[in-house]
Amino acid sequence: MRIVLFGTGEFALPVFEALMSAPEHEVAGVYTQPDRTGRGHHRHVNKVKDLALKMGVPVFQPQRVNAPDELDQLRNLNGDVFVVAAYGQILKPEFLAIPRLGAFNLHGSILPRHRGAAPVQYSIWKGDELAGVTLFQIEPALDSGPMIGCVETPIGPQESSGELMMRLADLSIPLTLESLAKLNDGSAVFKTQDTSLVTLAPKIRKDDGIIDWSQSAAEIDCHIRAMQPWPRAATWLHNDGRKPTRCLILNAVPARSTSRGEPGTIIRSGKQVLVTTGNGDLQVNTVQPEGRQAMDTISLLNGFGIKDGAVFGNDN
Repeated sequence: MRIVLFGTGEFALPVFEALMSAPEHEVAGVYTQPDRTGRGHHRHVNKVKDLALKMGVPVFQPQRVNAPDELDQLRNLNGDVFVVAAYGQILKPEFLAIPRLGAFNLHGSILPRHRGAAPVQYSIWKGDELAGVTLFQIEPALDSGPMIGCVETPIGPQESSGELMMRLADLSIPLTLESLAKLNDGSAVFKTQDTSLVTLAPKIRKDDGIIDWSQSAAEIDCHIRAMQPWPRAATWLHNDGRKPTRCLILNAVPARSTSRGEPGTIIRSGKQVLVTTGNGDLQVNTVQPEGRQAMDTISLLNGFGIKDGAVFGNDN
């Protein structure tokens, strides 16, 4: 089949490389977001673009893929199927009507759970035991189309969303190749999503990283792992005689103990640092105070002269 690929993030890389290398398919073009520049006018690396150029595949970077002239360009590519993964633009009906066999999206959850922009993060944040990737036919409504394939995997007990996303990206390869083969020979089975099971996973904001210590240790553990690599889980260290210090909590695990005290109270226990929560203690292992490098929590206590009664909490 002739395939046109649409994607920007690293989630798209493994499956895009597999499709470009597959002898049974021809990738007619790769669409990715326009180049962006950051501070100092440095170009952000677009790994999808770099991969396509390396493999000799034409690259297109329209500001609006649904613009009439862009749709004409797409029609000229004569794609049998469009494969989309973390592209970042809304796809309108005129776009979806172009490919002969349809446009399909790789979504990082077990649909219909976690529809939206951040399914991998929400899979960890909400304490799911399983994560997955679903390939579904795109419809105008958000992540609502019929599914033609899904793969599931257990979430590791200390797995971050960044680590899980890369695992899911690799699992997308056999899922996509097998599903496209079924599309090509007419054996694909489309499964309608159960709307009663829908949950939403909207785009993660920086404020989503702020820790609520009134939650349980297990919930906070999930939250910390879900917020990595961005925006990372944050809290403020309140210590007598010092201005509150914003800290990133980079590594923590639920402890077996339950200490008394208000949620957020810091307790030094031998070579461990425990923090009370709404239910159980959290063993905090690695912290990064604002403006400093990451350090183990014992070093934080020693370096900041933290006394009994110090707490983690909000910024006021």
